Amino acid sequence: MGRGPGFWLITSLRPAGWEADLGNRRGRRNASRSPAKYYLLGVVAVAVAVGVLFVSSSPSPGTKPAILYVNQGNGAVNASNFPGLLETTSTHGFNTIFFQVYRAGVLLFADSALTQFVSSAHGQGFKIFFALYFTNSTQKIPISIYSDGEDGINLDMSTLPIDAQTSLFDSLSSAYSGKTAITTTDPTLPLHPSMLVVETYGAGNSQYVHHGIIASVGVFATSSRQDYDQQFQYALDNSDGVMVFDYAGLLKAGY
Repeated sequence: MGRGPGFWLITSLRPAGWEADLGNRRGRRNASRSPAKYYLLGVVAVAVAVGVLFVSSSPSPGTKPAILYVNQGNGAVNASNFPGLLETTSTHGFNTIFFQVYRAGVLLFADSALTQFVSSAHGQGFKIFFALYFTNSTQKIPISIYSDGEDGINLDMSTLPIDAQTSLFDSLSSAYSGKTAITTTDPTLPLHPSMLVVETYGAGNSQYVHHGIIASVGVFATSSRQDYDQQFQYALDNSDGVMVFDYAGLLKAGY
């Protein structure tokens, strides 16, 4: 994800509404009940309705992955501001973080720091994948991260030729026991990780949104919060999850 605007889509999930029937709950057993009691019941009903509207305005992915991608090239996230990332993950309905820890051949953090990031994410109930961004075929996977407690490793390598991508994926899948993920601009990529995330953002790319892949939303490719929500929902409903690119863009947009 060191790339510029690519090839994505997005939507927003809103949970189903509730149904409440306070009127028939107690029938007509006590017609002499004081008006104050009925007033209190009315206040409770309004509070519940307001609560429903508030909850339904936030995405709720259920069991599907709802991924927030952290591109360190767009905005650095480290120990000092990692709590803010966790807060955004929670308030925006995500359950998984793709945290970029490797860019262009450089591991950005010591393993001790990565272990702490994992512990903090897990403490909030989130899954965390280490995202590795490759820019040429000579770069290798930093194998020291395999034992830092992360839920999986994501390979971000669309700029490489397919033989180099295949080599990196084979290297990862043969030696790593966690889940594997690939983010790609190629909807026909012939590789089969645990999670295949296709960068479907951008006009005209809804044709590539389908079950069997995880579709994407690029904040840069949205025009408003409503547009963001709609793209998020579409991706979530019509694929195996959704990934939003990226955290820095989400903060900048103010969604």
